[in-house]
Formats: sequence, structure tokens, C-alpha cells
Amino acid sequence: MLKNNSIKFLEKYLNSFSPTGNEKEGQKVWIDYIKPYVDKIYVDLYGTAVGIINPNSTKKLMVEAHVDEISWYVNYITEDGIIYVSRNGGSDYQIALSKKVVIHTNKGLIDGVFGWPAIHVRKSEDKIPSLDNIFIDVGVSSRKEVIDLGIHIGCIITYPDRFFIMNKYFVGRGMDNKAGGFIIAEAARMLFENKINIDIGLYIVNSVQEEVGFRGAKMIAQAIRPQAAIITDVTHNTSSPMIDKKLQGDVKCGYGPVITYSSSIIGKIRDLVINTANNKNIKFQRLVASGYTGTDTDVLAYSNKGILSSLISIPLKYMHTTVEMVHKYDLEQSALLIFESIKEINNQNKKFFLL
Repeated sequence: MLKNNSIKFLEKYLNSFSPTGNEKEGQKVWIDYIKPYVDKIYVDLYGTAVGIINPNSTKKLMVEAHVDEISWYVNYITEDGIIYVSRNGGSDYQIALSKKVVIHTNKGLIDGVFGWPAIHVRKSEDKIPSLDNIFIDVGVSSRKEVIDLGIHIGCIITYPDRFFIMNKYFVGRGMDNKAGGFIIAEAARMLFENKINIDIGLYIVNSVQEEVGFRGAKMIAQAIRPQAAIITDVTHNTSSPMIDKKLQGDVKCGYGPVITYSSSIIGKIRDLVINTANNKNIKFQRLVASGYTGTDTDVLAYSNKGILSSLISIPLKYMHTTVEMVHKYDLEQSALLIFESIKEINNQNKKFFLL
């Protein structure tokens, strides 16, 4: 069971803003939570946060998630004060209509809405939203008034939707991949509270800029140079409507973490994770990602001279929306699997750290 303090951390973490390229608010929440459970913390030039246990060891295991959430940029401001946008990550224009937004400026957060003409008056060519026709209204009528608010080309735009609990689900924007950041922080807490002696160097990493090309992971892999890594992310709940299981695999919320098979994932460490799950009676699911996982695994595995990598994913409903949903059971079991896998790698370190 998740502790009350853990759920409060998750709520605060999800409610914080961490758009790609400006993740520091979310990182601060994550760092403040993990700080008591690690020996050392640092943040790199671009904002990736690293908590280290036993920093003097040359045997290095990285446990990684990413903190950044999808967002928008102000791209063009009309003379009438209407704002057109471009993507910052994989933002979905089809869900934007009538959503409230906040625009991040040097004068603070400015409210706005994605407007849309009423069904009575829309032209036939504008029946379907696209990047060309979605727009933001901030309640003014000229470009000068927009600029006077502190809004300019390049300002980041996020959704202000907040965390809530719905039956057995946690719901919020940015669950991709703050759910991963949450479970690696929980694993650190469990190691500390259970007084587990870690002989290897354990690097708990919350990286930036995954949504635009795994960039934070690329940089931090070069800095840390671990020999092994467990990467965490979310994956699609394929039991939702409109998803073809034959193409996307069979994954369901509430059935435990997902262990992935892919060319970038070395069987040696994946098999340890699977054996650990079986030995500890942790229910899990399997998924094939043919050649490409779509996660930081794709760059970490091939960094340096190669990093022994495995991917543990959390089933997620409605990815890249403001109502991303994860099941409480899956979060609990994913954190437990990472905790137990770290212990097992620590115990079997000679198999994984050939120096």
C-alpha cells in the first residue's frame, strides 16, 4: 500500500509544471522528496536531477525516469490578439479545443483558452481541428495588449489541470512520465526505510527533454557512464476503446507493471527482473516493442560502449491528454519491482559489472 505521504508527494509532483525545456518546478518537488533517502544530489546543466547512493563505487546502476511533460509554444500573435501555437513534444491538437491554458511569462502565469467557433457558424473546411487552425484567446483584442501582458513568441503554454483520485485510479496531466519519477523515488524511500546496504553505486535519475528526442538521457548517460540501467516509463493500456491489440499488444491497467522485449533490451538484466517478479510474487505483463521502445531505453542502451538495459513500464490510459490515468495497484507493484530488482542486482553485482 502507498503511504499517505507518498500520495501527497505524487499530487504535488503532478500539479507542478515541468514542460519540456523548463522542468525545474517539477524537479524541485522531486528533489525535495528524494533528498533524505540518498547520499548526494546534483542537477546537470540542462536540468536532469540525479540522486546517488554510494557515490564512490565504480559499479554503477542507473534507475531512470523522465520529468518533462508535453506543452505548447506561442508561435504567432495576430493583430487582433489571437495566439497560434506550435508543439513542444507530442501535444495532441484534437484535445485542445475549449481547454483552459496558462502561458508562462516573465510577469507570471497568464490565463487563456483554446477557442473554437460554434457548430452553427463553422466553415466546412474548419470542422476538424489541426495545428493550422487551433488558437488561444487571452481576453484582449490587439497584439499590443497581448505583448503588454508579457506574452511573446516562444512563451511556453501548459494545461493547468490538477491531480485527482477516481475510484482505483490516479488521474492527472503529466502522468507520462511523472508516474515513473514517482516509482523510482518510492524505490529510494523503500531502500532507506528498510536499511538496505547498497554496495554498488546507485544513480536515481529524473531526466529532462525525453518528449523531444530523449535528450536528457543522452547527456546524463555520458556523465554517469553506468554499466547497467533500469528505465521506467508509461505504456498504453490497450484495453481502452479504439486500440488494436494485435498491433499494440495486450496490456491492461490493474494487472501490474509491464516488462518489455526489444532489441535494445538485454535479456540478462530483463531475465533478472522477471525472475525477481516471480520470486516475490509480483504480478507483471509482457510487451513486445519491435526495434524501438519509444522511451529513453532507445538511447541509454547504446550509449558509451553499451549499457545493460531493461524497461519497466506502467500501464496508462489516455496518453498525452490532461486525464492520463494509472491504477493504484500498478504504481505500488512497479515501485516494489524496482526496489526488489535493485536489491537483486546489488546481490549479484559480479554478473552485471565487468570492470
